[in-house]
Amino acid sequence: MSEQRRTALVSVGAACALIALKLAAGIPSGSLGLVSEALHSGTDLVAALLTYFAIGVSGRPADAQHQYGHGKAEHLAALFEASVLALVSIGVAALAVARLAGWVHIAVEPRWYAFAAVAFVLLIDVSRTTVSWRTARRWGSAALLSNALHFGSDLAGSLAVLAGLVAARAGWSAGDSVAALFVAGLVLSAALRLMRRNVDVLMDRAPADAEAAARRAIATLEPPVSLRRLRIRSAAGHHFADVVIAVPPGAAVGQGHAAADRVEDAIERALPETDVVVHVEPGDEDAVTRERAQAAAMRIPRVREIHNISVLHVDGRTEVSLHLKLPGDLSLDEAHEVASEVEEAIEQALPAVDTVQTHLEPLAEEAQGRRAGAEVARDAEAVARFVRERTGAAPRELRFLQTDEGLVVFLTLGLDPAVPLAEAHSRASEVEERIRAELPAVADVIVHTEP
Repeated sequence: MSEQRRTALVSVGAACALIALKLAAGIPSGSLGLVSEALHSGTDLVAALLTYFAIGVSGRPADAQHQYGHGKAEHLAALFEASVLALVSIGVAALAVARLAGWVHIAVEPRWYAFAAVAFVLLIDVSRTTVSWRTARRWGSAALLSNALHFGSDLAGSLAVLAGLVAARAGWSAGDSVAALFVAGLVLSAALRLMRRNVDVLMDRAPADAEAAARRAIATLEPPVSLRRLRIRSAAGHHFADVVIAVPPGAAVGQGHAAADRVEDAIERALPETDVVVHVEPGDEDAVTRERAQAAAMRIPRVREIHNISVLHVDGRTEVSLHLKLPGDLSLDEAHEVASEVEEAIEQALPAVDTVQTHLEPLAEEAQGRRAGAEVARDAEAVARFVRERTGAAPRELRFLQTDEGLVVFLTLGLDPAVPLAEAHSRASEVEERIRAELPAVADVIVHTEP
């Protein structure tokens, strides 16, 4: 017999003894507090019996009809126990109110044996609460935890009954009814908490702490894993995790399996006793298609820039469209030839693509195409002067490029190889700032330094 079932069986025996003891002391003394506690112990007996059998059922392995095991049997037992507790507490509260209102008259005679019975009950309540709590924590048992909370409320109720008996002995007979009312409220509160907790489990409410721990574990994996979905539910202290991750579409089966294994191991380390199922899906196919199309197009000579790459899926066909920027001095026939080469390269790199469409745009590379030769000469002379003033030598390379954003200056500076990197950067920055200040028409300056 398992430790959990032995603990539950001890609770059954304790509940039987307490019922007999409380009734034997409560009925002769007329103490409603003791009688209510006897009824409370009656629910303990029912709860302990349910827990005993539920633990036996929940411990069974999964089978064809119960593929996730039998762990929810504990939560069903705990939910039934909470319902019984609520009904009994309402009945006791109604009787206590009737006595306080004078509708029911029962004389209270707190004899010595009533106090002796309460002292013995307190001793048992303390011991069984401690044992059930420790065992529940060790095994993560919902049924044993509900028993521990129940026994804890018994302990508080027994203290209230003792206070009521002391008050009645002192001459305030209503003290016993007040104690009974307090016990009823205590039991009802505990019952509502138990019902909410176990309904959450039976309804597969995601345990927030467990889900956060699993997400943290996945987020720390190296190399990173793309998490698409994570679902967790719990039963009888056992977690079930359903995970969906994404891997690159071109990844081999072995790579996807290795990623799933890493996710499974990470979750099991963060949440021991977890049944993890990882589903692997391919990543964004369209994003990969765009990347491969751009790489194929950029390998074609005279292609200067590619943008607005789109992937469309129409009637089972895949189409790729993109904008090409080519040198502005090309003839239409030459530009069309380049576009045909780009389309062919993309179709070879991506056999799944059925159609490639290109939109041609000019890119004027030389400044002379838009600026008069005299203007370019003056700008070049000014830039060369700035460079000589700062570095003592002429620029190694100077080129102007007219783009849609404006005129761009490409400049290469030759510096002493022993010059620290910080100083080289400072000189390049000074030249750049001087060019921008003296040549407002310049949209951008790119300075390259070399030894």
